[in-house]
Amino acid sequence: MKQSVFQILENKPLTDCVYQMVLQGDTSAITAPGQFVNIRLDGLYLRRPISVCDLQQDRLTIIYKVVGKGTQQMASMTDGELDILTGLGNGYDLTKAGDDPVLIGGGVGVPPMYLLCKKLIEQKKHVQVILGFNTASEIFLEQAFRDLGVDVTVTTVDGSAGTKGFVTDALQNMNYSYFYTCGPEPMLKAVYRSTTTSGQFSFEKRMGCGFGACMGCSCKTITGFKRICKEGPVLQKEEIAWED
Repeated sequence: MKQSVFQILENKPLTDCVYQMVLQGDTSAITAPGQFVNIRLDGLYLRRPISVCDLQQDRLTIIYKVVGKGTQQMASMTDGELDILTGLGNGYDLTKAGDDPVLIGGGVGVPPMYLLCKKLIEQKKHVQVILGFNTASEIFLEQAFRDLGVDVTVTTVDGSAGTKGFVTDALQNMNYSYFYTCGPEPMLKAVYRSTTTSGQFSFEKRMGCGFGACMGCSCKTITGFKRICKEGPVLQKEEIAWED
């Protein structure tokens, strides 16, 4: 973990409520796709955890959905500096991907799939991507994934774009060696039930400190409790113990 000051280079809307922010600063603590950063905002006690979407030398891209005071404040920023903790969480393990991994992202779980996709391409993997949204107006990053040269399937619940249905509907028609996924918990549960191989899940939890000190984001696994901010946010399929 490292605390650094980042300069805001860009902050633009991708949809009505989803924004992309590009920052410049020390990214050396970020070592794996699936890690997150924790952002300090003026006037707010708790930092805001946001997943890493992309990384290029000293430039960091994050994508966030406006859902409360913190993200509303972020959406209004056009320049200035942010105090950010970087290199948080364990990130995805790429060594288990096999030759034909599938990446499954839903809503704001899509951004960490992008850096993961780039890293798997660097390893000469044949990557397939499934992006799930409720409706066409919520879609983002589809073209960015296509520009990487991977197979992309978009699903929308209402059928207004791509395949009508859920990510699991698209998954039924695919052959894959392994899977990586991130999204809302109902989607993760459905992926868990639908997948035929091992895989890795990235979870979201409300966090206090973001680096394992407060124990506020602990969740139950088959080997005991783990902190989503420290031992997670990525858990292996075989260790997950779903809570009702």
